[in-house]
Amino acid sequence: MLQTALIVLALGFGATLALALTATTWSQLRAPGGALIFLGSLTGLAGTYLALVMVLLVSRVPFVERVLGQDGLLRWHRSLAPWPLSLIVAHVVFLTIGYAQAAKTGAWHEFGVLTNSFPDVLPATIGFFVMVAIGVVSIRAIRQRIPRERWWALHLFMYLALAISFAHVIVLGPSFVGHPLTQLLWSALWFATAGLVLTYRIGLPIVRSMRHRLEVVEVRDEAPGVVTVVCRGRRLERLAVSGGQFFEWRFLARGMWWQAHPFSLSALPRPPYLRLTVKVVGDFTAAVARLQPGTKIAIEGPYGAFTNHHRDRLKIALIAGGVGVTAVRSLLEDLPRGCDPVVVLRATRQEDLLFSDEVAELIRQQKGRVHELVGPRSKVNLRGIVDLIPDLRQRDVFVAGPEQFVHDVCATLRWLGVPSDATHAEVYAL
Repeated sequence: MLQTALIVLALGFGATLALALTATTWSQLRAPGGALIFLGSLTGLAGTYLALVMVLLVSRVPFVERVLGQDGLLRWHRSLAPWPLSLIVAHVVFLTIGYAQAAKTGAWHEFGVLTNSFPDVLPATIGFFVMVAIGVVSIRAIRQRIPRERWWALHLFMYLALAISFAHVIVLGPSFVGHPLTQLLWSALWFATAGLVLTYRIGLPIVRSMRHRLEVVEVRDEAPGVVTVVCRGRRLERLAVSGGQFFEWRFLARGMWWQAHPFSLSALPRPPYLRLTVKVVGDFTAAVARLQPGTKIAIEGPYGAFTNHHRDRLKIALIAGGVGVTAVRSLLEDLPRGCDPVVVLRATRQEDLLFSDEVAELIRQQKGRVHELVGPRSKVNLRGIVDLIPDLRQRDVFVAGPEQFVHDVCATLRWLGVPSDATHAEVYAL
């Protein structure tokens, strides 16, 4: 399924490049500035196409979620992110210098002419600087200094930047001027992507939230720095959620309503109740710990491929670090009989082991085994997992927890020879 999706995306990218290649003649290339103008058109189309792919990745389309999962989406997003912006920056630079050479004037002067005289270029220029600003604050060293809420809010302006940049491509692009068919196809691609975002990020969440009408019933301490939120809603038996999945939660309280955060269910729904468990690591999660009963909740989801549906082998191993046990604990409820589950729980201190009693009871019912790895990271040898689970290579392995923990465990699994298609990961990062 993933290979098919990659082939489709590659064909689309090739067709996009072909638009630029077929729209330029040799005489145009040989003219002053012609080569740079061609490169500007080529990089602009390529960068825009990849930007649309990035929007598609975060549109929460069920097919994309099932194929990549949350961890895969995160990896793809990070790997792809530098390319659209780099290509669009190259597009601006190449075109400005190319038109300056053609007009035999300076680049800064030509930039002013393009911005003020060409139709729809001024909005596109504004969109360009918005993209650059988002790209700068997304640099890891800067990103880590910005609260997740502000970074998320700033990221939303990427949609605006792409929207106001759309028109100048159709109006001025050599591949589109005088070519109504390519104009139609390119417009259809843009509007289809926008439609997916509006449907799956806005429309369906509104419908689902109104149908279930969730509200907070109780907030209780689960462990040091960890709280459980119990919610009550309607028709939860119709909520098609699998063990191990998460929702984007929007708590309709002052200062919280405008942002949504991902949290896994720490148990399957028990109508009319739903349970999530949150580690307090920032302003938003601290506010979650102070929620009052009766607070209304809007949800997006369920999301994630950390489910029994992605298990291909008979036996299963589940490895959880810290609050990652929430996904493992709900997944345990969803496992069929006979899969011989082995659970490894990792924590720095004994009191940080969440739901150990509940996990032990679920494992007892499944006739499986639980192992606890407690202690500082420097004293815990992850490669010792193979001693705990000798037949690890014959199992599907599900790993959940903080990003560094998941990365280290997945690297260890590769070193131990566990096939990549047998490893399923869920990263907990805000």
